[in-house]
Amino acid sequence: MLQKPRGTRDFLPDEMEARRAVEGRLREVARRYGYREVCTPEFEDLELFTMRSGEGIIEEMYVFEDKGGRKMALRPEITAAVIRMYINESKVAPKPLRWCYYADCFRYERPQKGRYRQFWQFGVELIGADTAAADAETIMLASDMLNATGVTYDLKVGHLSFMKNLVRDLEPPMQRRVRAHLDKKDFDGLNATLESLDRTELAASLTALVNTRDLEEAFEIAGTIPEKERVEQTIGSLDAAGIKYSLNFGIARGLDYYTGIVFEAFAQNLGAENQILGGGAYRLAHLFGGDDVASCGFAIGFDRVMVSLGDTQARKDTVIGLVCTSEGRKRAVEVGRAFRDAGIRTEMDLMERGLGAQLQHAAKSADFAVVIGQREAESGEITLKNLKTGEQKTLGLREAIAEVEARGSC
Repeated sequence: MLQKPRGTRDFLPDEMEARRAVEGRLREVARRYGYREVCTPEFEDLELFTMRSGEGIIEEMYVFEDKGGRKMALRPEITAAVIRMYINESKVAPKPLRWCYYADCFRYERPQKGRYRQFWQFGVELIGADTAAADAETIMLASDMLNATGVTYDLKVGHLSFMKNLVRDLEPPMQRRVRAHLDKKDFDGLNATLESLDRTELAASLTALVNTRDLEEAFEIAGTIPEKERVEQTIGSLDAAGIKYSLNFGIARGLDYYTGIVFEAFAQNLGAENQILGGGAYRLAHLFGGDDVASCGFAIGFDRVMVSLGDTQARKDTVIGLVCTSEGRKRAVEVGRAFRDAGIRTEMDLMERGLGAQLQHAAKSADFAVVIGQREAESGEITLKNLKTGEQKTLGLREAIAEVEARGSC
C-alpha cells in the first residue's frame, strides 16, 4: 500500500476545519491592520534562495531541473519570493505596502514533532517604511495575530544595533560567528572564538548584553548607538499599546539582511521545537536587483501553532442529521435546503437506511436530528430531536430553525 511522503501529513475533516478556523482569525487581524493578501509560485529559480541564504541552503531544499534545464526549487520560505514579486510588479506602487500571505513551504530535513518537510506559514511584509512606527506596528500585529489564535506564548523583542556596536571592529565573518554563538547561547563557543581573535575583553560585555532585560542597562553595555532614539520610540509604542513582551538582546538572527529590530515568539508547551514566530527589519530587495527598500516582517509557523493549541480547536458547528422515511424524502429535501440556507450544516441520509439506523448514525456525528415521516410530510411540521439531551419537539420549520440557532449560540 502506498504511503504519504515522509515528513508530510494528511488532514482529516475535523483537522481541516480547525486549521481553517485559526487561519481565518489570522486573516481577520491582518485585514484590520490594512494588510492585503498576495500569492507567489510554489517553485522559484534556485538562485532566489541561494542569493539570500548562501549555497549551504541547497542541502535543505527540494531542488530540481525543469525540462528547459533551469534549476528550480520548491520554496523553503516566502519572504524572498514576496520581495522578488515587489521588484517585478510593484516598485512604483505607493508606499508603504502592507502585504500578507498564507502558504505552504518545503524543506528537506529530519521530520519531528512541530517540524515537517511540508509546512505552512502565515506571514506579513511591510515594505517601504523605515521608521520606529513601522517597527512597532509589525510587532503589534504579530502579537495581535498570536492572541487571536488562542496560543499561549512568550514574545521576545531585541535590536541588532547593540550587538553590532560591540563587535563592529571584527571582520564580517567573525561578526557572524560571534552572533551565531550568542543566538544559540553557546558561551563556550563564544569564548573560544574571542580567544582565537585575541579579543577576550568582549566576552563580558557580550554576555552581559545577552542576559540583561533592561533597556537602559543595554545602552550602557553597548555604548553609543545611532539608533538609540528609534529603539526608544519603538519600545515606547509597544508599551503604549499594552503589548506583552520581554526584551532580549541576544536575538542575533544569523541571516545578514536583518538590520535592526528583531523579535521571536515561543509557545509555552512545545518543548524544544517551540518557536512559533520570527521576524524583524531587513533589507533584501537590492540583492535581487531592486532598490534598497526598508522592510519589516515576520512569519508564523502555522503548524506549530496548531500543535500547541491541541484539541482546543475542535469542530464547533451545530450539525443537523436529516432523518426521513421514503414517504417523507421529498419534504426532507425541502427542509434540508431551508436549514442550509439559514447557514446550518445539514446532512441527509444517502444510504437508504431504515429510520432507526439513520437515527443511530446521526447520533454519532450530529447535534440534532430532524425526523420527517409520513405524518410530518402531511402536516408540514417536523420533529426536532436534541441528540445530546434526548429532548424532542414537534415544530414548524421556521420555529425549528430558530430553536437550532438559539441552541447553537449558547
